[in-house]
Amino acid sequence: MSKEKVPIVEGLFTWPSDKPQLIASKCPLCGSIQFPASNVCNNPECDHEKPPEKILLSTEGTLYSYTIHMYDLRPPFEYHKAPFAIGAVEFPEGLIIVGRLTTTDEKKLKIGMKVRLKVSELYADEEKSYLTYFFEPVEGEE
Repeated sequence: MSKEKVPIVEGLFTWPSDKPQLIASKCPLCGSIQFPASNVCNNPECDHEKPPEKILLSTEGTLYSYTIHMYDLRPPFEYHKAPFAIGAVEFPEGLIIVGRLTTTDEKKLKIGMKVRLKVSELYADEEKSYLTYFFEPVEGEE
């Protein structure tokens, strides 16, 4: 019997989905976009008369920066086993979002390369498989 697949945090991405997307919010007044989505505009210069609207972000972005972690994290995050890579990805919508990368092979990572959103298992327990978003290199961009 397969485990139920559930997002580790609800509302970060569309799920279930064959082509998941990150869920952000956009202020209808000033156009400010933020991730994760919020029901309050993050622009201090906005008059905040209307709540932000949920939007779906592009599925591809550009690797802005990355680092390889060479240590395991402690509880409650012990499922992050070394080595693992974290990347900052710039999206066409103007946001830079931080997330795990699918590879730690620095021969496959290059600042400025295209990466694609991927939803995959972060960890599992006896009952469920917990999912989160990752960024993977776009084929041919290595």
